[in-house]
Amino acid sequence: NILFMAGMKFGASQTPALTWAMNVYMPGMAARRFPHANWVVFSSGNIYPFTPVAGGGCTECTPPAPVGEYAMSVLGRERIFSYFAQQSGMRCLLFRLSYAVEMRYGVLLDIANRVWYGEPVDLRMGSLNAIWQGDANATALRCLTITENPPRILNVTSPETHSVRALAAEFGRYMQREPIFEGSEQPDALVANASECQRLFGYPSVPIGSVVEWVAHWVMADGPTLNKPTKFAVRDGHY
Repeated sequence: NILFMAGMKFGASQTPALTWAMNVYMPGMAARRFPHANWVVFSSGNIYPFTPVAGGGCTECTPPAPVGEYAMSVLGRERIFSYFAQQSGMRCLLFRLSYAVEMRYGVLLDIANRVWYGEPVDLRMGSLNAIWQGDANATALRCLTITENPPRILNVTSPETHSVRALAAEFGRYMQREPIFEGSEQPDALVANASECQRLFGYPSVPIGSVVEWVAHWVMADGPTLNKPTKFAVRDGHY
């Protein structure tokens, strides 16, 4: 059983060759080395196209339409594993994760920091999905039991689509700060439909409302962070 989580996102636009080496070439080396393993391969909702927010998000049947070097190379990782699965018969699941969050990292921390420090919250990507890191980890382990050949695809994220404006307002309520906004919400966004994941494994054990409260208190207490902004508001694929 192998959970494949290695990859590169931050700085992908500045170092595209390294991005492709890490996200496509290196996965091929791993898949060739363990041709009969049972794989859960971390992927990303970034490979999907922008879809109308009101539509509920992309499903596993939505054709990929990646924008930018990072998203294209992540789709390349999926294609490489699919190729080796075809060659060796190995079982695999492509784990399309959208925004795992915890106190030290993630889209919620990005929004909370901006509210706390009086910086504008970018609304260009006005909606998003997010899931507690612990629930994402638990789901990944469970997925080892449902791998297939050809590889199975699974969207992993919150069942709900969250408004960035509403999340900022909630942080403002905890922090007693008035959020500042810039830009405006677009009718579409990178959002995913995780109804199949919920059907298989149930509702996440930690609702996003709880994580918002935890992150708010973490930021106000000046807790340590990984100092890696997600750049979730980017719409041109340049990370």
